[in-house]
Amino acid sequence: MSQTTFGTDAGELQGPEQSWWRDAVIYQVYPRSFADGNGDGMGDLPGVTSKLEYLKELGVDAVWLSPFYASPQADAGYDVSDYRDVDPRFGSLADFDEMLTQAHALKLRIIVDLVPNHTSDEHEWFVQARAAKPGSETRNRYIFREGKGEQGELPPNNWQSIFGGNAWTRLVEADGTPGQWYLHLFDTKQPDLNWENPEVRSEMEAVLRFWLDRGVDGFRVDVAHGMIKAEGLPDWDGAAAMVEGQQAEDSADSADSADSEKAPEGNMNPPSPFFDQEGVHEIYRAWNQVLKEYDGDRMLVAEAWVEPAERLVRYIRPDEMQQAFNFEFLLAGWDAERMTAAITNSLAAVESVGAPSTWVMSNHDTVRHTTRYGLSTPTGFPKGISAADEQPDEALGLLRARAAAAIMLALPGSAYLYQGDELGLPEHTTLAAELRQDPAFARTKGEEIGRDGCRVPLPWYDQEPGYGFSHGSVEPSQPWLPQPESFASYAADRQDGVPGSTLEFYREALALRSEYELGQGVLEWLEASGLHQPDKDILSFRNGELTVLANFGDQPLALSTEFLEDRGVRLRSQPKALTENGELAPNSAIWLS
Repeated sequence: MSQTTFGTDAGELQGPEQSWWRDAVIYQVYPRSFADGNGDGMGDLPGVTSKLEYLKELGVDAVWLSPFYASPQADAGYDVSDYRDVDPRFGSLADFDEMLTQAHALKLRIIVDLVPNHTSDEHEWFVQARAAKPGSETRNRYIFREGKGEQGELPPNNWQSIFGGNAWTRLVEADGTPGQWYLHLFDTKQPDLNWENPEVRSEMEAVLRFWLDRGVDGFRVDVAHGMIKAEGLPDWDGAAAMVEGQQAEDSADSADSADSEKAPEGNMNPPSPFFDQEGVHEIYRAWNQVLKEYDGDRMLVAEAWVEPAERLVRYIRPDEMQQAFNFEFLLAGWDAERMTAAITNSLAAVESVGAPSTWVMSNHDTVRHTTRYGLSTPTGFPKGISAADEQPDEALGLLRARAAAAIMLALPGSAYLYQGDELGLPEHTTLAAELRQDPAFARTKGEEIGRDGCRVPLPWYDQEPGYGFSHGSVEPSQPWLPQPESFASYAADRQDGVPGSTLEFYREALALRSEYELGQGVLEWLEASGLHQPDKDILSFRNGELTVLANFGDQPLALSTEFLEDRGVRLRSQPKALTENGELAPNSAIWLS
C-alpha cells in the first residue's frame, strides 16, 4: 500500500469545514436543452422547475444554470443584453423566483452563470457606445482602439477570436465613415468589457447583488481568466482556444521526452496577453467581499482554462473564489496513468490553498465523454464530431464512461455532472451542417464542428414526440435541435427503476457517496501488489472505508483472494464488472468495503 495521501486539516480550510460546496455534487442544466415547459421546442425555466424532483431523487446537491438572461442568442445566451432579466424564451423573473423557491424547498442550491468578460452588442451600454464619439465615457466601458495603417484600415493588433477570425471589428460611424475598432475575443456580437474602468467593476458587483438578493447560492463565472488584458494590447503570435490545456498538451506531445520536460509553464506558449493576467485576482478579491455581505455560504466557481494546476489554484485562494473547474481531469481521457496523474496533481495543488478540488468530465463546451471514450484515441479532445469524422464505439464509450463516473464520484471534493451524464447520453455526431448554430462553426467555415452535438435536448419519454422534451404540451413543436433516433434507448423513463441502467447506477453511486461521505474524505493511492500482478491499466485508491478499483485495459484482471477477502462489493460500474471467478472486467470499476 502506498503512503501517498491527500487531505486537508480543518484549520487550513478555505471557508468553514461544513461549507456545502466543499463536497457538493452539482448538476449543470443547459436550460434550452433540459426540459420545455410551454411546448415551443425550447427549454425554459418552468421546464427546469418540473424536473427538480427528478434531480433531488438523482441525489445531487445543487443545480448550475447556464445563462437564461435576456439575449439575442448569438452564442446561446453567453451574449447578454440585460443581466437583470430573464429572456422571454426561458420565461420571466417570476418563473425564476418560483424555480428558486421550489429548489430551496427541496434543499437544492441554485448556482447561476455570470458572463463578465463581454456583453451582447445589443446591451444598452454597447448601443450607447456605438452612437458615441471616440474617447467618450460610454466607449470607455469597452475596448475601442484606432486602427493601424494610413487610414486606420488595419486592426489595432493581430489577436484572433476564440471562435475563429479576427478579434477586432471596425465600426461604421453614423455618417457612414469607417470608425474605431472594438475587441471581441469571441463572436463579433460579444464585445469585451474594459475591466480597467471602475464603472464596469461597480456595475458587475451590482449584478451580483441583484441575484444574491433574490436568493441564489452562487455563481459560475464564465471565462474567469479573461477579463484583464496586458497593458498596451501587444501583438501575440500564439493561437487562442477554448481548451488551452489541450493546446499546451499538443505542443508537449510534439516534442521528444527530453525536450518536453523543458516545456514552458502556463496555459500558452508564448503566454497570452488576454488570459490569466495578474489583475483578474483583484476582481475576485472584491467579489469575495460582496458574497460575505450575505448569509448562507454563497460561492463562486471559476471557468478558467489555466495550467499548470499551481496557477489555477491561485483563483481559489482563501480571499478569492471557492472553486475552479478541474479541466486537467476532464482532459485526461480514458487512460489510467493520465487520470492518476491528473488526480494527484489536482489534489496536491488545491491542498496548498486549503480549497476542495472539483471533478468534471463533460459540459456544454465539450464533446460528451461517453463519445470521446469510444473513439480510437480515448484521450483525444475533438472540437466537435460530424458524420464525416470517425464515429465512436457507442457501447464501449458508455462502459468506460460509467467506470470513469465510479472513479470521479469516489474522489474527495466536489463533483459536477452535465445534464444527460446520468442517462449515459452520447454526442449527436451526425447533425447536419445546416442545422448547426454554434458561432464557432460559422466563423471557421465548418473547420471547427463546434458544440451543438453536446447541446441536443434531453430524451425524457421514449414514446413521445421529441422523446418527451416538451412533455405535457398538447401540440409540442420540434426541439430546437433534432435528436438522433438512438436517443430513444437513453430516455429517462426507459431507465427509471431498471436494475443495471445508467440512471440507476448514478442514483446508487450518489447515494453511496453521501453515505460514506466520500466528498469529505482523504484519498490514499494503493499499489497493485494486492492484485496478481501490477498493471499500468489499473487505477486503485482508498477513500475512508471504500476501496476503488478500475480496469482501463481490454483484458479481465484476476484479483487475488487476499485482495477480495473481507471486502464486499458496494458498487459495480456495470452488472458484469466482477465475475464469479473474481475477475474485474475490462473497462469497469468497482467499489469495495
